[in-house]
Amino acid sequence: MSAENTTPTAASEGLSGYIQHHLTHDTGMVLGGTFHWDSWLVSLGLGAIFCIWFGLMARRATSGVPSKGQAFVEIVIEFVDNQVKDVFHGDRRFLGPLALTIFMWVLFMNTMDLLPLDIGNGIVTLLHGHAVAEHTYFRMVPTADLNTTVAMALSIFLLTLFYSIKAKGFGGFGKELLTAPFHTEGPVGKVAMVLPNLILNLVEYLSKPVSLSMRLFGNMYAGELVFMLIAGLLTSWITFIPGVIAGALWGGFHILIIVLQAFIFMVLSVVYIAMAHEHH
Repeated sequence: MSAENTTPTAASEGLSGYIQHHLTHDTGMVLGGTFHWDSWLVSLGLGAIFCIWFGLMARRATSGVPSKGQAFVEIVIEFVDNQVKDVFHGDRRFLGPLALTIFMWVLFMNTMDLLPLDIGNGIVTLLHGHAVAEHTYFRMVPTADLNTTVAMALSIFLLTLFYSIKAKGFGGFGKELLTAPFHTEGPVGKVAMVLPNLILNLVEYLSKPVSLSMRLFGNMYAGELVFMLIAGLLTSWITFIPGVIAGALWGGFHILIIVLQAFIFMVLSVVYIAMAHEHH
């Protein structure tokens, strides 16, 4: 989130209170559990924007000289398709659109970190006044919420299991869990390797969603926190100029992180699904 647009909230509450306020989610109870409405609403809205944008570009596409919007969409689609083609050599009719959706959706959610830090409080202040805004919580970066990244990683994990079973069958998938990667000749050796193979395969499968979700969450949460710390510098005339410089430098560097994390999440998702089609 951009550190330039800050409010007097930081000065009145102190830096720790300011950060704590902006790290608090807008929560509610759903089915007996805590639900983060802000992460859900922002991610759903950004997903709708992606679908509408690319859908309109697809309908308006021409075979002649493309518009700038069509050219951009074609570049993105070709870039993602080339990444999928390099990793997966089978039918890409499902995996290609999935990779495109993952890349653009995660990129959109990450980009929310570049919005002004107090934009949520500013909107609430205009609508309801400052007193209400002080007690209103709304985080704008869904990927800085562990619930979002874990949900996406679990979706990829379920797809990995689905394609593993589809490609190898229940019997082949179960056999692979028990007989690979260590394989020995003879019934005694095979029985002895069942438990080590099962443990290694379970660790491998379970580590994929954990690493996938924690990598994206950790990078975006850290970036959001750094922006908040920089915003604290802008509350004093002594640190205002250094804060502006630090915010500009970190913002430029964070753009690279935003794109890179979306790319990594997309590539690893494709790799995991491609690996599900392979036999040991």
